[in-house]
Amino acid sequence: MTVAEVSSMQEEVRALAQERGAVILAHNYQVPEVQDVADYVGDSLGLSRQAAAADAETIVFCGVHFMAETAAILCPDKTVLIPDPDAGCSLAASITADQLREWKAQHPGAVVVSYVNTTADVKAETDYCCTSGNAKAVIEAIPAEQEILFLPDMFLGIWLERVTGRKLTIWLGECHVHAGIRPADIERWQAESPDAELLVHPECGCASQCMAFGNDRTHILSTEGMVDFAKRSDKQRFLVATEVGILHRLNKEAPGKTFEAVSERAICQYMKMITLEKLRDSLRDWRHHVTVPPETAARARQAIERMVAIT
Repeated sequence: MTVAEVSSMQEEVRALAQERGAVILAHNYQVPEVQDVADYVGDSLGLSRQAAAADAETIVFCGVHFMAETAAILCPDKTVLIPDPDAGCSLAASITADQLREWKAQHPGAVVVSYVNTTADVKAETDYCCTSGNAKAVIEAIPAEQEILFLPDMFLGIWLERVTGRKLTIWLGECHVHAGIRPADIERWQAESPDAELLVHPECGCASQCMAFGNDRTHILSTEGMVDFAKRSDKQRFLVATEVGILHRLNKEAPGKTFEAVSERAICQYMKMITLEKLRDSLRDWRHHVTVPPETAARARQAIERMVAIT
């Protein structure tokens, strides 16, 4: 679409949202034109909190399916829509509820901590949910003598062991996008960009190596943490190791600074499935509804509410 066509459709989306009494939530990895029309843009934790606090009758979730499920669990009396129901997540698909039940049976008495990138069925088998933004605080809130099963992201789990000093039993799942950002990508940028700050998401396959650098230019952060750090920093150039969609928000919220992707291959095809046109159609045609069976939602809600409550 041309710039004028994008602008026109964004106006149409805003009008439909107002008419429908809907709030639009968009993840940091969404395409720029969707981010720009959203009422709130953020990471999984921020979006979960916004969903829980929303006074609108309808939430249109521009993200992947597990995020819309989380909103539906937190807001059982609201209508939750997702513009494309096929927007999935490779990390969430790496463990099923049956696999988790079997794993729990092998570790009786263990506390289960699930990254928010999981299905509602998995959350229903979970004691605590977390995001990369509060995972460290969640682990530290659990008694030191308690065994913890952490799932599904192994790189986030390894990073948590490093920063908390706790031994975790870790599920060997991964996000295909973050796992694809390898140590060689970091080494190249470190060599070529000695003046830049390095912002690394803990899901990255290189996060543990980056911690080993031990220098004051390397920062392991959630996407929301990246935005906050860049806005506060007096530095001017940043290398970013996460999905490339975050660059749009960084450029908007920290204007005048330079942000470059460590890997331009770091593109989540699921996040990019939601387009401005699909968002317009979702509001206009009232689709696609995301619901969670009441029994599953009731069991998952406690773990999600614990996540939302811990900062």
